[in-house]
Amino acid sequence: MKTLLISTDFSKQALHAAEYGYSLAQKIKADILLCNAVIIPAETPQGGIVVWPMEEADVLLKDSARELDQLKEHLEGINHIPDFKPTISCINESGVLTGVVNQIASSHDVGLIIIATHNDDGLSTFLLGNHSQNLINDTTKPLLIVPPVAQIGLIKKIAFATDFKHPQDDLEAIYDLIPLARSLNAEILLSHIYDEKNAAPKFQQWVEQFMIELADKANYPHIYYRVVKNSNPENGLNWLCVHGQIDMLAMLHRPHNFFDNLLSRSHTQKMADAISVPLLVFRSGQNQ
Repeated sequence: MKTLLISTDFSKQALHAAEYGYSLAQKIKADILLCNAVIIPAETPQGGIVVWPMEEADVLLKDSARELDQLKEHLEGINHIPDFKPTISCINESGVLTGVVNQIASSHDVGLIIIATHNDDGLSTFLLGNHSQNLINDTTKPLLIVPPVAQIGLIKKIAFATDFKHPQDDLEAIYDLIPLARSLNAEILLSHIYDEKNAAPKFQQWVEQFMIELADKANYPHIYYRVVKNSNPENGLNWLCVHGQIDMLAMLHRPHNFFDNLLSRSHTQKMADAISVPLLVFRSGQNQ
């Protein structure tokens, strides 16, 4: 994970996410790419022809570049670990956030995308969509969503939450998580969220065998198993964040089809709305 892409809109929440990302880059010895997606507003006269003066668009891009440079200077002024200081580069492009982030991530060999939680602010959310949820659905890289209340410090325990309904996908995500955990010397807590009424001895035996196989193949000794009994997945995950003494929550997101997305959101999207620790999202089939 040589490069972390930190997407910012220069808000207070985004500043905190950038500071968190800088601290993470120090710990894992990665460089940073700061990025801003510039939304170019358009005036649409009759006939459907979109018109926006080029000089006005240039002003927006120049303002973005100036703010990125200021953010870079701010991060470089933070006390850093003596033996490593991340190299910070800046890039801005016009377009929708998801498209800009994915294009930059693929062209610069980014290992992780970092973004702040996005508040639901009514009209702008209706027009532009919730940025963090859009990225959960569409990003091509692992995504770390940082809430304003996330503490910047040591990352000692990462919980990977699962219901074990798709164990092979879970395994692939855990294998992707291990290099990050190893760089941080952090524990991975495999957290099984389940309804006690649906538990069966045969399933418990399967879980034990799953953990044995995982330990053999993962070659990482700091993986542990914990059961969180709750009939409501969101309540179980919230309990884990509050009482589990974890520093980061990791989950696997399986995108719904279009119609299903209109009716409901995934557990991962719901957690992104109210999470108290950073949420690391792996997307099913991300590395295929």
